[in-house]
Amino acid sequence: MSFNVSGLPENLLPDDASPEWMSKADNAWQLTAATLVGLQSVPGLVILYGSIVKKKWAVNSAFMALYAFAAVLVCWVGWGYQMSFGKKMIHFWGRPDVSLDENFLLSRAFAGYLPNATMVYFQFVFAAITLILIAGALLGRMNFHAWMLFVPLWLTFSYTIGAYSIWCPEGWLAKLGIIDYSGGFVIHLSSGVAGFTAAYWVGPRATKDRERFPPNNILLMLAGAGLLWMGWTGFNGGDPYNAGTDASLAVLNTHVCTATSLLTWLILDILFFGKPSVIGATQGMITGLVCITPAAGVVQGWAAILMGMMSGSIPWYTMMVLHKKIPMLKRVDDTMAVFHTHAVAGSLGGILAGFFANPKLNRIFYLVDDWEHYIGLAYGFQSNRASAGFRQMGVQLLGISFVIALNIFTTSVICVLIRIVVPLRLTDEELQTGDDAIHGEEAYALWGDGEKYESRINSAYGAEDFPPAVSKGELEMA
Repeated sequence: MSFNVSGLPENLLPDDASPEWMSKADNAWQLTAATLVGLQSVPGLVILYGSIVKKKWAVNSAFMALYAFAAVLVCWVGWGYQMSFGKKMIHFWGRPDVSLDENFLLSRAFAGYLPNATMVYFQFVFAAITLILIAGALLGRMNFHAWMLFVPLWLTFSYTIGAYSIWCPEGWLAKLGIIDYSGGFVIHLSSGVAGFTAAYWVGPRATKDRERFPPNNILLMLAGAGLLWMGWTGFNGGDPYNAGTDASLAVLNTHVCTATSLLTWLILDILFFGKPSVIGATQGMITGLVCITPAAGVVQGWAAILMGMMSGSIPWYTMMVLHKKIPMLKRVDDTMAVFHTHAVAGSLGGILAGFFANPKLNRIFYLVDDWEHYIGLAYGFQSNRASAGFRQMGVQLLGISFVIALNIFTTSVICVLIRIVVPLRLTDEELQTGDDAIHGEEAYALWGDGEKYESRINSAYGAEDFPPAVSKGELEMA
């Protein structure tokens, strides 16, 4: 490799495609991290949703996720990114504008060493997965046309407000010093509350579906869950916006907390129900991922273990015990229990971030030398700065309250407005039939005793091309 007078290898010399301010290594990692997060949604949650529901809902559930991914991207570059991270319009909201101009996309992002194009892409996959998580609460009964309207409206009038307030440097909660490392508030608490609220307005599934809703393919469900888990490497590892030590710590803490949470949930299932539930273990995995997210790079490894134990037990208790005792929780049909796995676990993670956040790690992540902000209560007691620790806990609780209030209000208004245009819920006939009534397609070709399913559309063959069905009696005679 040849060097020039500056001492840099030729492949690191600045040029039009690689300006002096850009780090090639950081940019490469950021694009990789964003793609890992994208894979959590497509195909991760597409597979998980399509396999964890009854087979008559497999296509509809998977397609709700795929549609949201595509719709969010168009809205994001059209106006969403600028409303979340652009110029200030009001103290909790950015000014809508497009993110498609070459001069903007190739210029330096607010984070420092990355072009805006990379930042737009990275933040898009976070916005997309938030809408897909909301879909989890609505599987098995929401009118797809209503969902098509819900996605751009909720992104515009809820997600952008939360993202600007908490993540944008000009946001009011960001200025107060809230700790949300990678989306415990902006993504998980928001999606949990919004999903539960939307489920209230949409109404429940059909009675038979609510009473019995077995997964159609547990092995595929595990494949989707595995993509979700491994994709979290980019989810939390990408938020320092550089390939540094803090990213490495965040990745390790993420997986340690998640494994601990899964094992805790599994042990509780065995102790109280006698069997190691695969679906239960998947729920424990999700609550661990959610809980560590707001704290991933600002807590030590021992704190990640403790957070995993709490994320595997507290949401388990709210789901398995409190859910059956609180009338409101019983009334609302939350298909994937996103209230417990995301709202409860996200709130828990936000509170624990305010307790366990290490001042040194906070200074590495936030790049500030501020002893009055970004200090966990535990370290406040240790360093005789308890008032700063209590202040941090207060900011965390304020953030939780804001996100809850925002999403109850905006989600309710959006649902009420949509139902003026189209019904929020499918008809009773469509609820009985499922995918075939909604999309004219079904997930599986084989039904009953080996009887072949003949799709009415998208078939290259006519009915006369298939041999007549042979009955069981005729087979026995043969």
